[in-house]
Amino acid sequence: MSIAEPVLLNDLMEVGKIVSAHGIRGEMRVYPSTDFPERFEKKGVRWLLRPGQPQAEEIKLLKGYFQDGKGLYVIQVQGVNDRNGAEALRGCTILVPKDDRPSLDKGEFHVSDLIGLTVYVQESQALLGIVMSVLSAGNDLLEVKVKGQKLPVLIPFVNEIVPIVNLKNKRIEITPPPGLLELSTTSSTEEPDDADG
Repeated sequence: MSIAEPVLLNDLMEVGKIVSAHGIRGEMRVYPSTDFPERFEKKGVRWLLRPGQPQAEEIKLLKGYFQDGKGLYVIQVQGVNDRNGAEALRGCTILVPKDDRPSLDKGEFHVSDLIGLTVYVQESQALLGIVMSVLSAGNDLLEVKVKGQKLPVLIPFVNEIVPIVNLKNKRIEITPPPGLLELSTTSSTEEPDDADG
């Protein structure tokens, strides 16, 4: 009998999060954090990380498809056969090995490679902040933490605004249109109005 070597979290990357059960047969809705549909449509081994757990567990993806209009995938994994089982996995993240990366075309990047990069304004070479996450909203948005600001700045991740992504030097240079950073700074520093209820 052989014992499988444990897979370290450092060797895995998140590709989605289970947000709810779907139906009564154990299917689950997953919010993706990847642009590669095969992560949820191709059968095979994935890894599941439960909230607060230090180690991921192996699961087998049986089927999956994209749910048009919702931006979600519906998946089924081995051993989860009813709604209760699916609900029990709400909040878990789905992971794949970091070295199992689809090849990219020029100008495409893996989200995990962008997190932690330092962002500079190209014209002045002024430091803006650090990329904390990438949000999907039509065009992808870089969520940048700026020192001294409570709220992050959102930068559209399009070539006209983000012409330089240098993974080797962990650096991004942006050419923001007039008003983008001022608008972000104003909205980030203003306190929200108190609302009833």
